[in-house]
Amino acid sequence: MTRRPCSTYRLQISPSFPLTAAADVVTYLRDLGASWVYVSPLLAATQGSDHGYDVVDHSRVDPARGGREGLRAFAARAHDQGLGVLVDVVPNHVGVSAPRENPWWWDVLRLGRESPHAVAFDIDWRRGGGKVTLPILGSSLDDAIADGRFVVDPTPADDAPDGTLGYFDHVLPLAPGTAALRDDLRALIAAQHYDLRYWKDQNTELDYRRFFAVSDLAAIRVELPDVFARSHAEILRWVREGLVDGIRVDHPDGLADPTGYLERLADATGAVYTLVEKILEPGEQLPSWWRTDGTTGYEALVEFDRLLIDPSGVDALTELDAQLRAETGLPPVPSWPDLTHDTKRMVADELLQSEVRRLVKVLPFGIVGAVDALAELLACFPVYRTYLPAGAEHLRAAIAEAVRRRPDLRTAIAELEPLLLDPATEIAQRFPQVSGAVMAKGVEDTAFYRFTRLGTLTEVGGDPSAPALTPAEFHSAQQARLAAWPHSMTTLSTHDTKRSEDVRARLAVLSEVPERWAAVLEDLRAIATTGHGPLDALLWQAAVGAWPIPSDRLLAYATKAAREAAEATGWQDPDAEFEAGLARVAEAANGAAREVVAGFVDEIVGFGRSNSLSAKLLQLTGPGVPDVYQGTELWDLSLVDPDNRRAVDFAERRTLLARLDAQVACGELPPVDDTGLAKLLVTSRVLRLRRDHPELFEVYRPVATAGAAAAHVVAVDRGGVTAVATRLPVGLAAAGGWRDTALLRSELPAVDVLTGRRFASGSVRIADLLADYPVALLRDER
Repeated sequence: MTRRPCSTYRLQISPSFPLTAAADVVTYLRDLGASWVYVSPLLAATQGSDHGYDVVDHSRVDPARGGREGLRAFAARAHDQGLGVLVDVVPNHVGVSAPRENPWWWDVLRLGRESPHAVAFDIDWRRGGGKVTLPILGSSLDDAIADGRFVVDPTPADDAPDGTLGYFDHVLPLAPGTAALRDDLRALIAAQHYDLRYWKDQNTELDYRRFFAVSDLAAIRVELPDVFARSHAEILRWVREGLVDGIRVDHPDGLADPTGYLERLADATGAVYTLVEKILEPGEQLPSWWRTDGTTGYEALVEFDRLLIDPSGVDALTELDAQLRAETGLPPVPSWPDLTHDTKRMVADELLQSEVRRLVKVLPFGIVGAVDALAELLACFPVYRTYLPAGAEHLRAAIAEAVRRRPDLRTAIAELEPLLLDPATEIAQRFPQVSGAVMAKGVEDTAFYRFTRLGTLTEVGGDPSAPALTPAEFHSAQQARLAAWPHSMTTLSTHDTKRSEDVRARLAVLSEVPERWAAVLEDLRAIATTGHGPLDALLWQAAVGAWPIPSDRLLAYATKAAREAAEATGWQDPDAEFEAGLARVAEAANGAAREVVAGFVDEIVGFGRSNSLSAKLLQLTGPGVPDVYQGTELWDLSLVDPDNRRAVDFAERRTLLARLDAQVACGELPPVDDTGLAKLLVTSRVLRLRRDHPELFEVYRPVATAGAAAAHVVAVDRGGVTAVATRLPVGLAAAGGWRDTALLRSELPAVDVLTGRRFASGSVRIADLLADYPVALLRDER
């Protein structure tokens, strides 16, 4: 029988926090109440990588992360303390930024198609004339040669018998028999199995599949049994030897055959607990035939967020956005579908043009206008991808929308339609891999940074045009999860979220005070502005949401946000003059604007913390397997990566947890203040109860409330415990508080797990129940 966790705690394993350090925090995680430890990728990664998703060697645990012995010791410590181990694996791609560190890639560059590893990579050898395109040059090849940028080292090495070719920090192998050409540099370079190109050519001329638009991450073909076996041998050893208990699969949508991969993985592991990082669009369902326990929880994150949003305030923020655009000479903001269409079309035409061209090359016959038609279909695609024959309805919807938008492409689209719907054609197999990349880059990494009226709405898996959920809609979503995917992960923060849970919870308050926010933003823009109104709104929200935040962190966020938006500056062609405005805003936050920012934060921080505790309680008690991202048991005010991957002070958390336990034992309750002890109280008490008494969390029944403020409370009976949370706290305060509002419950006495207070049978006044905290967890005393 498959072993499954009650909860997980995510640790980012890195050279600065290796497995030995992780082993040292295991007892703290046990005391916190975590059921399993959930770790980032462990295989050997590019030197200096702080995330591990750029695997370079599948045969070994990364020495910088602790190596094989570090994993063995960590797993032993976790299992000794009763914790399982869930490990993140990366089947879609490998790191190739430092070719010599990746034996497979290095061998392909040295031997070309004759390398035994060539089949592992998804390379279009026809397109490159038998060579791999390497877009690493800072200029044209001719200029690089003329400038003397290359260094030939003929010294033989075990992995380079004919020597190497150097270009700045890049080191490449020389093909057999070519070292003799070292006196004729042009001839030497021409004789290699790689084609050195200007770095911007990656947009149009790349001949290997990659992760999104990252040419330093080359895709591999795990759909081939031999490639699966070689890339998973070490991972399967971990499972076989009992070192790990479950697997989290990164980016399955990049694979040629996600269904087949999950089948092979389940067979090879004995069907251990397995999750997939699958981003579901609103209304989309996880494929029911996949051999998985569920997703990593982004769709759940959106539900918790949307419950805490006031939809009427979002309308006011939309009006503010329109004013900002008009004031700065920008056209009216398009609808969300139009915005995402345009950003996805931009990505298909520019960043991922190489991928679109490859689709054209695999057509069985020529189609006039195929590039334009395919780019338009990708821009109109409503979800990440299909899994043909399932999902054909999404393709048909994209076809109808593309024809509506571009009737001039009707003929080309009609010719493409049967080919894209036939799972046997190569284009039908490759199109879903590209559509997922276009969605990720066009929506998550572009449109989310242009749609700036309320940052809480632009999180992975979210649709800003559906900004809020009613309690009834929220309950329906949780009941559906319990019925269909009871062991799917839920989350509030990850290493990939655009903002941490507490930043989003604070920003959700803006939906309740839109007029006040508009006035504050006007004051802030009068002090410092980029000249781009919507971007100003995004950056000042970041300052407010993450306050207090030093200017260097805010500037790093501002630079990434502006470049991702790709409106006034960008990654490939940054505008130094415009980006100087970003620096002015970041500096002003802790300078001339400090009093305004701090004053406004003081106004809303309490309401934000109410939202934080409500979201945390509902997530930790809700259906699925709740994950706690490292450090978020206390207030965590982080922005997008790498900000959300900063070091966590576990020694402080261990001390605070011990102090909290001692205080509670003496009947002292921590206040909801800057220490974060109130959040630690909620996190630890729910995790411990869920671990020790999983039988209390087996059903999901909404609990009725009555009274003047009933709309501000969400209550759920999980089968032995009742979670009670506050929503829209500003409106609650403005209406005079809870007044006569009551929780209608059974004739059983209960104790609040958070405060220890006991309540007699029958209805409970919410004002009494939530006298100390905006949340409560009632355990029935049977």
